[in-house]
Amino acid sequence: MGKLFDRIDDHHRAWIARQSMFFVATAPLAADGHVNVSPKGPIGSLAVLDDHTVAYLDVNGSGAETIAHVRENGRIVVMLCAFDGPPRILRLHGRGEVVLSGDPRFEELLARADFADASIEEARRSIVVVHVTRIADSCGYGVPLMSFEGLREHHARSSAKKVRVKGLEGYRAFQRERGARSLDGLPALMD
Repeated sequence: MGKLFDRIDDHHRAWIARQSMFFVATAPLAADGHVNVSPKGPIGSLAVLDDHTVAYLDVNGSGAETIAHVRENGRIVVMLCAFDGPPRILRLHGRGEVVLSGDPRFEELLARADFADASIEEARRSIVVVHVTRIADSCGYGVPLMSFEGLREHHARSSAKKVRVKGLEGYRAFQRERGARSLDGLPALMD
């Protein structure tokens, strides 16, 4: 049976830091909209800022569903699960806020969180801040035992190649176009 917690305490922080990855889930308001779940990592790209706030460094990717959904309605959950050691799932439900790389708060948050980078500096798109309103764990008995082999370098290599081929401004334009709208047509990286 799961348990609710009043805050993200030191035990939670230490446990979070030992996980290999995390997942982020969001959904649009429309009943026929696409629910999105994204795997994220490395774990150091997620930071606990205080007892009720977490943030993660978001990099350019194949879409911008999380950004679009958070901009539309703010609902978000960060989920972590133990793939080794004692079974456990931890969910951090809350209200999200997207701080885009051009926002004056971006550099301050970047320094405060001291994120491990998931890619190259040019791929940094935003920091997603989650104001956590519900902290809950559950057994995790259904999560398989798996071994962590290491981080993939594909994103950094692919992004670096795009910067070399397109130039920095071409790369940024490509990412703005690719991330302009969600699958359901919600604005993400466009106003």
